[in-house]
Amino acid sequence: MIYAIADLHLSFENPKPMDIFGDNWTRHECKVKENWQKVVKEGDTVLLPGDFSWAMTIKNAYKDFKYLTSLPR
Repeated sequence: MIYAIADLHLSFENPKPMDIFGDNWTRHECKVKENWQKVVKEGDTVLLPGDFSWAMTIKNAYKDFKYLTSLPR
C-alpha cells in the first residue's frame, strides 16, 4: 500500500505545544504513532511531502527523523 501524510510538525528537539490548536492536539505525536502502527505494515510506502518537523536545521531535526524511522514503512 501507499500512504501519504504531511504536516506532522514534530518537535522533539525543541518541544512546541501543539495543544494550542485545541485539545485534540494534545500528545499528537503519540496519536500519530499509534494510528500509524495500526495501519502501515512493513513493506508499505509512506510519502511525507512536507512539514514533518518544526526544526530549522538537519541537526535539530535528528530526533524527528529518528521517530519517523522507528515507524513501519
